[in-house]
Amino acid sequence: MTVIRALLIAAGLASVAYGIDLVLRMSTTDLMSIAVWFGGLLLLHDAVFAPLSAAVGTVGRYVIADLVRGPVIVGAVATVTLAIVAVPVLGRSGAVANSTVLDRNYGAGLAVALLLVWTGVAVAVLWRGRRGPGRAAQRR
Repeated sequence: MTVIRALLIAAGLASVAYGIDLVLRMSTTDLMSIAVWFGGLLLLHDAVFAPLSAAVGTVGRYVIADLVRGPVIVGAVATVTLAIVAVPVLGRSGAVANSTVLDRNYGAGLAVALLLVWTGVAVAVLWRGRRGPGRAAQRR
């Protein structure tokens, strides 16, 4: 286990060194662009996403039954993550000159992924319901 851990640490440090080398080779314009995006994303997270997540979590605590809360939370987090990842490519077909860059129907892919996520949530809820409410209450 120690050898594997040492190899993983070495690979991580090599990746960090490579990343730092790439950043140091960038132009000042590129670095400023990265800084603006990074600052904007931090502001967007702190001003919009964090308060919205806290509000949804608080409301969900009172609205969603204890038995299904866990699977629904996992499904909601997966849904938001998939949506955020898909935003840059949704609706962009034909927006680039090279048709191989955006070569599939990303909306359909997102729909299938969300269908799979929420099917998993439904299976988890049914499984928990089958085991009975007593076991969920005992785990607290």
